[in-house]
Amino acid sequence: MNRFLLAGDSAAFLKVLGFIAKLARHDVPVLIEGETGTGKELAARAIHYQGSRHDRPFVPVNCGAFPDTLIESELFGHVKGAFTDARNDRPGLIDAADGGTLFLDEVDALTPKAQVALLRFLQDSSYRPVGARTERKANVRIIAASNAPLDELTQTGGFRLDLLFRLRIMSLCLPPLREREGDAMLLARLFLIRCREKHGCQVSELDEDSCSWFGRYDWPGNVRELESLIFREALISDTRVLQLAEPSSLARERRNKPDRRMPAFDGLDFGTAKALVVEQFERSYLYRLMDSADGNVSLAARLAGKERRALGKLLKKHSIGGHRTSSRRFPL
Repeated sequence: MNRFLLAGDSAAFLKVLGFIAKLARHDVPVLIEGETGTGKELAARAIHYQGSRHDRPFVPVNCGAFPDTLIESELFGHVKGAFTDARNDRPGLIDAADGGTLFLDEVDALTPKAQVALLRFLQDSSYRPVGARTERKANVRIIAASNAPLDELTQTGGFRLDLLFRLRIMSLCLPPLREREGDAMLLARLFLIRCREKHGCQVSELDEDSCSWFGRYDWPGNVRELESLIFREALISDTRVLQLAEPSSLARERRNKPDRRMPAFDGLDFGTAKALVVEQFERSYLYRLMDSADGNVSLAARLAGKERRALGKLLKKHSIGGHRTSSRRFPL
């Protein structure tokens, strides 16, 4: 497993590993879903190499990398004369994966015609090269992946519902890195080792104090973003211990985030202590209110049941801005 750096020890990740082992035992189509950068191809490889086809080809293909006019030819091949540039017969990826596994990443990029052909192949293992008159057979396991919501695409006609059912005989959903508690640091160390072995960088360890923000950061690019960060910083570092700065967006959120702790009341009279609690409540409530209204003061006033002018005074009191057409998210 570690040969693909599919690693982690969080509860969410260990659950995935256990399910991968089950998927590997059953030779049926699998649909892997998850955000970009979560390691869908690594999971597909793990399923293949733990299964009965481990000594046969694993053929990955990104369906989004081909023009619409070439997807069918790439998957199913073509015969001589099928189109202008088809000077010879050319086998497709289905043929290359015969006996093994074909991994279809970004399966949502398949054209409607290619979806029909793939559905037919999943039904009876038969396919027809572009321009051919006869069908051929191949023994291939299909593992597909998508970071697009296929359920929603079926409702808009972008993806065939019957194909989704065929692909999702078994399914695996990979958790984002932000839900894998503690795995970011573990993976960062492994990426550092890989960088040192591959590129000979002089960094040999991470400064864990400077990486304390790992568990608070959302990692929108998931494991791929973490890998890119470690490689980039390690390659330009002139020190043995790698220190990583907190992202500016996270630092800004921390600065703006209201303090939810109760104020210290020692030495304060009742009226002063009550005023402190009310002020903290108002600030926290206003932040949440403006977040719900996406910065629109008029909408926030309606949600709060207050007149706009009165709400404006409260916002000004706490130095909280409002915007009618803002995409900014307010700290909670």
